Amino acid sequence: MFVDQVTIRVEGGVGGSGSEAFRRESGVPRGGPAGGDGGDGGSVILVADPQLATLTDFRYRAEYRADRGQHGEGSNRTGRRGKDRVLRVPPGTLVRDVDSGELLGELLDEGEQLVVAQGGRGGRGNARFATATRQAPRNWEPGAEGEARTVELTLKLIADVGLVGEPNAGKSTLLSVVSGARPRVADYPFTTLVPNLGVVEMSGYRSFVMADIPGLIEGAHEGKGLGHRFLRHVERTRTLAILVPLDDPDPQAAYQRLRRELTEYSPALATRPHCLVLSKSDLEAPDDEGVRVDAPDAWATFRISAVAQQGLTELLEGLWSRLEEARRAEGRGPHPQAEGSGEDESGDSGAEGDSPGATGVRDTVTRGEPDPEEEEWWSRVDEKL
Repeated sequence: MFVDQVTIRVEGGVGGSGSEAFRRESGVPRGGPAGGDGGDGGSVILVADPQLATLTDFRYRAEYRADRGQHGEGSNRTGRRGKDRVLRVPPGTLVRDVDSGELLGELLDEGEQLVVAQGGRGGRGNARFATATRQAPRNWEPGAEGEARTVELTLKLIADVGLVGEPNAGKSTLLSVVSGARPRVADYPFTTLVPNLGVVEMSGYRSFVMADIPGLIEGAHEGKGLGHRFLRHVERTRTLAILVPLDDPDPQAAYQRLRRELTEYSPALATRPHCLVLSKSDLEAPDDEGVRVDAPDAWATFRISAVAQQGLTELLEGLWSRLEEARRAEGRGPHPQAEGSGEDESGDSGAEGDSPGATGVRDTVTRGEPDPEEEEWWSRVDEKL
């Protein structure tokens, strides 16, 4: 089950109370106060884990509480600190306080942490209150209450390319052909009910993440169909690919409807760079001049057939070039393996004809990087040969 939004209650642990004690030891008259401090309460911490893809783990449990700190003891012994409660969430999770509406933060990278409920501070023991004029204090402090709040977790999938189109436009078919993802594919509308992610692997150690969201229909901003619920998952993309099937009665009107729905959802998303992908080109007659769609705002137009694997290499190379431009604009520099322009060290492009199937596929969202030690070993072998 795909869950991308949950509300949970988190509470930090209560701090331990300070101790009231006095040193009683043979041969040490008037030993003085010896009450230790209480331990701090544990905190509730969110950690980004790339092995997770949804918030399903939080669906059946709504409250999470960290351990309390132990009380202080005699002989100036401080109580043990409470154990933190670590909750793992998928990268791309936004955390918002429900009561105030404040955005507490977002977790994007692996291992990134966010404290959502701070543990209470431990109380001071009576040894802390000793002064030159008050040498036998009986004061001590109770531990402070931990922070408690209700937070909303919202998942926005992290992808480089987002596929947008009406139902049965061929989005899931395209994703299944160019990546290792296996979305549900059928010949009826709204086959895709939840977003799907796939890693597109190309030659030269190049790869990017593609997201497929359920189809949009006219009036989605009013809640028709599946509405705009899943459009949040393409907000982080660097570019959009708007799919319009060539068997549509009016492809130009279909393109304009999709652009209008994107604008109604978010003006910022409507200005996101996009390309136009005319799908199902295998349904055109050989002698047909071809349907033309006017898309002045698109950075490119592609004609493809995912079933016949036509035009896919041009599409993927175009998307890769656009992603490289976006990375440079963000100041991140090009992909470290982009200099080969699609060819590996052996000179083989890794593709036969126009099919991207030979470029390799993976069905996880973990990006593969070459092992430097392995590369160095192979280079020495080549020198000896």
